Amino acid sequence: MQKLGLIILPAIWVIAIAIISVQNATPISIRFLAFRSVELPFGVVLSLCVAGGMVAAGLLISLLGIRRSA
Repeated sequence: MQKLGLIILPAIWVIAIAIISVQNATPISIRFLAFRSVELPFGVVLSLCVAGGMVAAGLLISLLGIRRSA
């Protein structure tokens, strides 16, 4: 049952991101301090942010040696 939850939760996230991306197709640019990105569709920016967060979380978990309790 726990393995099913590990499949369903990411599937719900992917569906939610897809719905939000399709509904908000307008190009946006990110501004941080004095820097500004090129204009990209909201869905692309959202997908890049989610992917970056997943990579950062994976690196953090591996660097800190966090283990799942069985």
